[in-house]
Amino acid sequence: MIRRIARALTLLTFSLCASFSGALAKELHILTSYEADFVARFLEDFSSRHPEIAVFHLNKNTNAAVDELIRGNARQFDIFWASSSESFELLDEYARLVDLGFGMHADFAFSAVGWAWKSGMDMSPPNDWNDLLDPDYSGRITMSHPMRSGTTHSLIETILQDRGWEAGWAYLLQLAGQLKSISARSFGVLEGLGDRHDIGLTIDFLALQRADQNILFRYGRPIIISPARVAALQGGKNPDAARQFIDFLLSVDGQRILLRPDVRRIPINDDIRAELTESLIPEMRAALTFSWSRYDPELARKRYWQVNEIFNIFIARDFLRRRDLWRRLNDLDPRAVQDRSTIAQILTHMPVTEASLRLAVPGGNTLLSWQAESRRLLDAAEARLHNAEQRR
Repeated sequence: MIRRIARALTLLTFSLCASFSGALAKELHILTSYEADFVARFLEDFSSRHPEIAVFHLNKNTNAAVDELIRGNARQFDIFWASSSESFELLDEYARLVDLGFGMHADFAFSAVGWAWKSGMDMSPPNDWNDLLDPDYSGRITMSHPMRSGTTHSLIETILQDRGWEAGWAYLLQLAGQLKSISARSFGVLEGLGDRHDIGLTIDFLALQRADQNILFRYGRPIIISPARVAALQGGKNPDAARQFIDFLLSVDGQRILLRPDVRRIPINDDIRAELTESLIPEMRAALTFSWSRYDPELARKRYWQVNEIFNIFIARDFLRRRDLWRRLNDLDPRAVQDRSTIAQILTHMPVTEASLRLAVPGGNTLLSWQAESRRLLDAAEARLHNAEQRR
């Protein structure tokens, strides 16, 4: 409740500032996926340096923001600011970004994904991604939907890029059987910890900045680093103010804000990041050093809508049924080795191949065929499971 009040007050403060902006020479309009309290920490400092600029910002989930901007930036936002690096690749593909001297987009921080829990949880937290598949964690995990969260899209892509297409989806299809729910937004994953679920799949900074709420976080290994970005937009009203804001984010002072305990981002600036060296875990220090640990936003862009639709069709749409089948499978007599193996293979099979993605087009027969395949596999798994249960 306190957090919601603070967020509302932040929005009110900037609205009031804007309402008295008639004498100000410039306005800056920012579209962002970040919460108001996160944005406020930067805008307070920026506005103190540039009192002549009235700043307006709107929070919108990454996918909805990208859709709006691809349609033409009718509301004339000057800046797009988000953690999903592939969303900037998409906007660049549609010529929605403009280079103001920083490239089409600028990296300003690093992040990586993992899971969070509250201290005092009644069991030990998972140590690695495979631990999340342990039946002991069944019904205790939540993640958000990638169509509603750019963070979750990046999380899913991290798994696919690390494990490969087939093995990555096999893992995600099994993980679906462990979930208690699929949250509408990234923030819901953390807000429900300890009450609605015990473990939330998330990105580091969202969890780490909530340390005062007894929330703990563990990186999934291997750690794969993803850049958070900012970009100026085609159709913006004030490119000069946009340039000043991006310059501020990349400046020493702007980068140092990332070190604050209520922000907890990893700066892009090498010198500022060096101040974190001792507090970063060894795996994170290694990931920041080696190129093999870097997220590939261009690959994520090429299959952006397909990955979202596959998750929606094969995991979210029949989520309750898939989860029930996995629970029934886990309850099956351990001696039914062949049955268990066959049913697990069906439930973890992804019929959509990586090679076929280039032939897929949004809507129409593509999605219908994927839906039919998903239902067919669930029907086959349920029939075999029913027969195995009858033989007990």
